Amino acid sequence: MDALFHPASVAVIGASDNPNKVGGRPIHYMRAFGYRGDILPVNPGRDVIQGLPAYASLTDLVASGKTPDAAIIAVSGDATLEQVRLCADAGVKAAVIMASGFAETGAAGRERQQELVRLANTRGMRLVGPNAQGTANFATGAVLNFSTMFMEVAPQDGPIAIISQSGAASVMPYALLRQAGYGVRYLVATGNDADLDACAIAAAVAADPEVRLILVYLESISNPDELALAAATARARGASIVAIKAGNSARGAQAAASHTGALVGNDAAIDAFLAAHGIWRARDIGEMVRAVPLYLQDHAPAQGRTVVMSHSGAVGVMAADLAERHALPLSELQPDTLHALAAILPDFGTANNPLDMTAALLGKGDMFPRVLNALGADPQADMVMVGIPVAGPGYDVEALARDAAAFSAAHRKPLVASAPQQSVRDVFTRHGVPTFVTEADAVAALAQYAAHRQRAARARDMSPAPVAQPLEGRGLQDEARSLALLAEAGVPAVPYRLCASAEEAVAAFEALTAAGTGAVVVKGCAAAVPHKSEHGLVHLRLTSAADVAEAARACLATLRKLEVEAPQIVVAQMVKGRHEFALGVSVDPTFGPLVMIGEGGTLLELRKDIVTLLAPFTADDVKAACARLRIAPLFTGYRDVPALDLDALATAAVALGDWALRHRSAVRSVDINPLMVMAAGEGVIAVDAVVQLEEQT
Repeated sequence: MDALFHPASVAVIGASDNPNKVGGRPIHYMRAFGYRGDILPVNPGRDVIQGLPAYASLTDLVASGKTPDAAIIAVSGDATLEQVRLCADAGVKAAVIMASGFAETGAAGRERQQELVRLANTRGMRLVGPNAQGTANFATGAVLNFSTMFMEVAPQDGPIAIISQSGAASVMPYALLRQAGYGVRYLVATGNDADLDACAIAAAVAADPEVRLILVYLESISNPDELALAAATARARGASIVAIKAGNSARGAQAAASHTGALVGNDAAIDAFLAAHGIWRARDIGEMVRAVPLYLQDHAPAQGRTVVMSHSGAVGVMAADLAERHALPLSELQPDTLHALAAILPDFGTANNPLDMTAALLGKGDMFPRVLNALGADPQADMVMVGIPVAGPGYDVEALARDAAAFSAAHRKPLVASAPQQSVRDVFTRHGVPTFVTEADAVAALAQYAAHRQRAARARDMSPAPVAQPLEGRGLQDEARSLALLAEAGVPAVPYRLCASAEEAVAAFEALTAAGTGAVVVKGCAAAVPHKSEHGLVHLRLTSAADVAEAARACLATLRKLEVEAPQIVVAQMVKGRHEFALGVSVDPTFGPLVMIGEGGTLLELRKDIVTLLAPFTADDVKAACARLRIAPLFTGYRDVPALDLDALATAAVALGDWALRHRSAVRSVDINPLMVMAAGEGVIAVDAVVQLEEQT
């Protein structure tokens, strides 16, 4: 990485005298942006390029006693392989390949690309690209990059890095940030990610102590360990990563039996991975850069409880609506604070949250700082949003901005302002107050920043996964085997007996009801028929031996019609919980086991009230995730329904995730539906399950 970002010398192979050509722009940029190393143009057709001595070939350059640290290879795709070979043989440490025509063109191009990497790596050289726009370190002026953007928007060093697999997606946030006055230290567009990919480069720049924020654009996450390392490195020193993952991949192959795999899918796997490592997933470029001033200001948002204040009641009302939409909690101000505010505000003001200072702000210059001082003493006021919908003669905007900045600095609390007038925003920005055009942007930025910091606090450090252990069997497992595997994992399972005849079913009924449990369930049991209810293979609430025998004979007959060899039935205790949940596993080939938790029953796939966690995780992680479910109020009790046993649900989910992680090479998916969740303190019980193992392990 030093060879890319801090090279002592850079060869430009395919150098051009024209700064508007791919082979000319990096030379122009390095000369213009303060690069202090040697720029070594290589072009057989010129002796001088952009005022610098040129060499006919890399061989001539090396023969002159100069071996560059890095090389830019800006020749055609057909000529690239030979230049990579020459660079590797010469001892060049890293090269940026700008040519296209490799993996992005199909199988033949992919083979050529793999040959590039093999040739470079066997001689100790690393590659960025091919099809790369290139790298840039604006602190050193080492701009090995051909983007035209730097012609239009001059760079400036700063605490932000931009790493992208796309050239355009690297310079769009760059332009927005520079136009807003923020400096960018690193800008890298890696192209095809054949060798040094975006994740590895993110991990490298995360180690720079001057970088406070890393913006990453990805279309694939081929190196999750490096991205996790980048997140851990950044998090350890208080820096943040915001990522866009675009181009949702096709869902992995799933058997028709697996509801969990279909519900989780690849995009949910990515969400879970990023969340587990404290990376905020932005949905577009605007969201990627929206909260930048808050990240750079770096005040702790605590629990994110926000006070909205304005001299317009309408702004307060709209901001409150927006806060609810973004799940941003508004502060419940303390009685002492409300009393103090009532003494400051005019009688027609609103000493509450939202807080309406009214147009009296126009004539009372001391009102604003006094209000802020009252809020600063309130432990419930974690963040502040100030809306300034109008200002003009009589409004001391300079004083408002100065007081806002002083409050934020003194109390170390995030404070943002919104103002439609550019002149007002300019004043607040000059005083270092994060400022937005609308209250919608201000509230969204606060919500993102607070949620991201809370996520980062829960994120886990990388630890080696346990050694993968095998499991007996392959493919779909029948219900009896599935329940046995769950019990082995530590998930409580319903008591049951596996039977092959009506007589055995009656004996099972008598054994299971001996303790006075009352009713049983009789179900057909065959791996080939995972969806039993669709075939009339589920008989509920049976309370007599005669009913059990009849149900058993019916199930066995149906299984024979379905051409099941050696048909069997399960007789299980009839269990009724307070609420039906679903718990499942889908093993993603890139990220590993993901555990899905949500409302269960027959409408699972219709309601899709689910959350997903990447194993391993803790019980606290489960509880935080379950708080996002629409049915979350059931965990604390709803009307006359007692609180559900969230502790037991969390324990079962952790156990299932740990088991799936241990057996990640053997397990494909797990569906537990329903998982009966009892009242608080009474536990959970899995009453139906389908486990699917890999066909080959």
